[in-house]
This record gives sequence, C-alpha cells and structure tokens, in this order.
Amino acid sequence: MDKELIVYHSGKPERILIRNYTGDDLQGMIAIQQQSFPPPFPSELWWNEDQLKEHVSRFPDGALCAEAGGQLIGSMTSLLVDGSTIGGDHSWEEVTDGGYIRNHNPKGDTLYVVDLCVIPSYRKAGIGKWLMQSMYEVVVHLGLARLVGGGRMPGYHRHEHEATAAQYLERVVAGDWQDPVITFLLRCGRMPVGVAKQYLADEESRHYAAIMEWRNPFTTTRRQ
Repeated sequence: MDKELIVYHSGKPERILIRNYTGDDLQGMIAIQQQSFPPPFPSELWWNEDQLKEHVSRFPDGALCAEAGGQLIGSMTSLLVDGSTIGGDHSWEEVTDGGYIRNHNPKGDTLYVVDLCVIPSYRKAGIGKWLMQSMYEVVVHLGLARLVGGGRMPGYHRHEHEATAAQYLERVVAGDWQDPVITFLLRCGRMPVGVAKQYLADEESRHYAAIMEWRNPFTTTRRQ
C-alpha cells in the first residue's frame, strides 16, 4: 500500500503518506511507541525489533504506518486468523502470539487487529481513522470476510458499580455514555460482537475489551 492524503493538523492542511512499514522503519516504529506511551509506562511493552521483523516478514500487507514530513506518526498492525476460532472470550496475548504474530495463518479469512497507535501531537488529525480505513481496504483487496479486534473500554471503571462490561458497551453504543476508544471505533464503522474478559492487563477497562468487527460488504468468503 502506498497512498497520499491531506489531513488537517493544527488547523492546517498537511500531506501524509500511508504505506507498509518495512525493516528500514524499525526505529521509527519504536519511536511511535515511546512518544505514545512514555514512562512510567514500562518500556518492555513497546514494540521490539524482533516483533517488528516478524510483522514485515510474515504479513507485510498487515503492517501499515502513517508518515508526515519523513517522520512516522502512526501505525497499525494485523495478522490473519481463522474466523471460526475467534469467539467472544479470548485474550490479546493468545490471538497475537504476544505481538509476534508467529501464528499468522495465510489461509485465514479474518484480519485481526494487533495494534493501532498514533503519536499524541497528531491524534486530532484523523490519522487513526485513516489507518483503520486503509486496513479495511486490505480486507477488501485480499477478499477476506471481515476485520476483528478487541477495543479497550477505558471508561468502564467509572461505571462498573452500575453496569456489567456488556451493559456498559450497550450504553456506549446507545449513546448514553461516551468511551474514547469504543466511540472512536464506532465512528470508524466497527460493530460490537461480544465482550472478552481478561483480554489485556488494563485497569481502566477492568481487563475487559469489546470485540468489534467490520464486515467486508463485497464478499462473505475469502477469494480462493
């Protein structure tokens, strides 16, 4: 993938490039994580070079980055899985092989989102939404059935005394409550299909995640 867009950054139009990241981008990819998750966030949870090398060698189509002025400003990573194995209750660790994607299934019919990240200074420019749209294009290009991934629910800790995680998700979808991640995913066209407990170590979400999908409107089965 290699496409140029104009976004509005700090009120001014700016050209960005969305492309596949490669082995030449390892330090830039790590820098995205460093800026997005500064200390006290543990540095061992940032992407490492071994993980990134696996991404670009196993599934380069699912390794996307956004670039502005020669600087990497965002990224999105995915792998292919057998959709029949993805139920409502699963963990990020088991589906993504801890981020290494060594379990990538080239014959899988479902694209699973591993990570989506945008540096803080560009988070109001719509970069995340454009990366998501670009990953939808990968789904269509490969003739896959759908895109699936777990979305954090960072607002849930404020409502856990009055709603289960599933009820919280329903209230966000209904527009009664706002959640920075789930509301963003809804605006990107993702639809909820379940809730997973112990998905990721995340106190704000109380370790839950909303499993959300985008179905390919052009096909229901992968092209052979």
